[in-house]
Amino acid sequence: MILFVFEGKADKTYFEAIKRLFFPAKSETFLCTYNSNTYSLYTKLKSHDALKEMLEVDTVSVLKEILLEKGDETLKDIREDEVSEIYLFFDYDFQEDSRTLEENNSRLSELLDYFTDETGRGKLYINYPMVESLRYTKELPDNNYWQYTVTRQRCQEENFKHQVHEFSFYKSNLEYLVLTIKPADDDAKIQQKADTAKTNWLHLVTMNTSKANYICNDKNELPDEVNNQQDIFDSQLSKYVNTEECKVAILNAFPLFLFDYFGRKIVNCREETD
Repeated sequence: MILFVFEGKADKTYFEAIKRLFFPAKSETFLCTYNSNTYSLYTKLKSHDALKEMLEVDTVSVLKEILLEKGDETLKDIREDEVSEIYLFFDYDFQEDSRTLEENNSRLSELLDYFTDETGRGKLYINYPMVESLRYTKELPDNNYWQYTVTRQRCQEENFKHQVHEFSFYKSNLEYLVLTIKPADDDAKIQQKADTAKTNWLHLVTMNTSKANYICNDKNELPDEVNNQQDIFDSQLSKYVNTEECKVAILNAFPLFLFDYFGRKIVNCREETD
């Protein structure tokens, strides 16, 4: 069983699409929790770590404890030994002003340092500035995607979700990514919709993975392996956040996860059919 942990419910629509398009034979082994607080999970795990000689603890059991306190029984009957991999997704949200930017960056750095292994505590992926970055694009493929940034001030003055709606070629229509089946659709129509959505996801994989490489290495091209999440974060800080403009390079975690999981072959398949 593979456990996916998401901060918000907005992730659900996108991840359901990923499951249907890329994991049709495996999706029944996926378990997802939404509206989960990753930093709260980290804090509790760290406190248990201090007592590790007295108490064996794992991400699944601590997350289960947190969810049950909120009345969420998603993990109620799940044992730690049933979960082989854990993936966590977290929004950077650098517009957050309840803490200083430095405090937010310090917290995220701790999270990235702690959640580095999907077969252990879990592997963390970051959306910059939030999950809606997935839709911050003109018509796919968008060859200018590597240049897109947003300032902290603008995110504080105007909700990023609204910015996405105004900027996106697709506005609020998600059919370009989400497989929406209507009663009148025959098998051929369903297959056509699936092929279109999958192609668009693969464009996003290429765009985001190449952009991550640009952020880290100044090369807007596909690497052999996706850049490490800590390296991406450090480069975001040095090149964008900790500058006079205080901005962030728009980047989404879902395409990076797909490239990380399947390797370069995921985009090689599309390139061979283009």
